[in-house]
Amino acid sequence: MTGRVRTVFLGTGAFAVPILAALADQPTVDLLAVVTAPQRAGSRGRPTDPPVVAWATEYGLPMLRLDRLRASDAVAQVAQLRPDLLVLADYGQIVPASLLDVPAHGALNVHPSLLPRHRGATPIPAAILAGDAETGVTLMRMDAGLDSGPVVAQSRVALSGSETAPQLEAQLVDLGARLLVATLPRWLAGEIEPVAQEQRDATMTRPLRREDGRLDPSKTAAELERQVRAYQPWPGSFVETSAGRLTCWSAHVGEARSQDVAVGTLARTLDAGLAIAASDALLELDDIQPAGGRRMSAAELLRGHPALAGSSVIVPAQSGSQSAAC
Repeated sequence: MTGRVRTVFLGTGAFAVPILAALADQPTVDLLAVVTAPQRAGSRGRPTDPPVVAWATEYGLPMLRLDRLRASDAVAQVAQLRPDLLVLADYGQIVPASLLDVPAHGALNVHPSLLPRHRGATPIPAAILAGDAETGVTLMRMDAGLDSGPVVAQSRVALSGSETAPQLEAQLVDLGARLLVATLPRWLAGEIEPVAQEQRDATMTRPLRREDGRLDPSKTAAELERQVRAYQPWPGSFVETSAGRLTCWSAHVGEARSQDVAVGTLARTLDAGLAIAASDALLELDDIQPAGGRRMSAAELLRGHPALAGSSVIVPAQSGSQSAAC
């Protein structure tokens, strides 16, 4: 390999920003443009730029704000740049085969899971929700499928069982940036033969919905505790009560549920806090937030709403939390 490699980056979300920064800093890379999403309606309907835009603007990188990458005119705009390499992270769209065939060095995707486990849109929450003992980052050569291309390199990290999704994302994005930087020279030199994924081991995740955050007392307390950590900041974890919706930001597994405490009961704990009676044990609520209010301890909430103790979680008909995995 001689000269700098003509490269186009595709990314949208916050996970993409450190990956883009690491790529732009490589002396072997000529970063031609950043492909990202157009403005979307944010809170209160205000137009909001993807996180990548601020970084690309500050560093003077050209951007292609493409609404639908599969459209023929969108493919043509990227192809006209004559890239030798595509690098993708947290982009949010499928790259069509017609574009994957353009660069001589292919398209590399930095994906925050140990593929083929947790393909798709929400691998970080899925790893926490499943109680995985480890996760990591995969550098994959993209094909026309969803995270199904052969593996170029992987980095692994053990999970402690206490990580929240934002904490794990910060760890994995740093790991991913370092993996890309370490692997790219050998990839461009043709020294790496990617390894096909074992399709039978694949699991799939999907975008989360607001209703996924509902805490379902029929699950075990450990499952609910993992959900509280996995679904931060979106969709959050919540229950409906006689005092309105309560969002739980942290919780821990307490003592076993007594047989005279019904599943779904909001029970007072020994330290004057509040817990949800799950199927097997109590889920003690540490940091909670009433609708429209501030975050507080469960004990503080109970002082203002003593009738909550002994009441039951309100479960709307046909509702129930969903797993991040499809």
